[in-house]
Amino acid sequence: MIDILSYTCIGVGIIFWFWGTSYLLVKRSVLYKLHTLSVADTLGSIAIIVGLLLKIPSEWPFLILAIIYLAIWNTMLGYVLAYCSSSIDKNE
Repeated sequence: MIDILSYTCIGVGIIFWFWGTSYLLVKRSVLYKLHTLSVADTLGSIAIIVGLLLKIPSEWPFLILAIIYLAIWNTMLGYVLAYCSSSIDKNE
């Protein structure tokens, strides 16, 4: 049962990755594309790590740390991108 749940989480994570990548083809602003990609990428990566956590529970400290760092890094990166894009708009 754990294997099925683990593979389901990994599969959902891969689906999120492809879903976020598909939004790069939409004719919207670059910030919309980056936001969609980063959110889907974060959720997909966290789902994959949860699947790995179910598969190899002996490595839980490293996998939990990976989830925390992933969430913090992608959140900070989003703020940096938004700040940089707003400063570019002000300079033009």
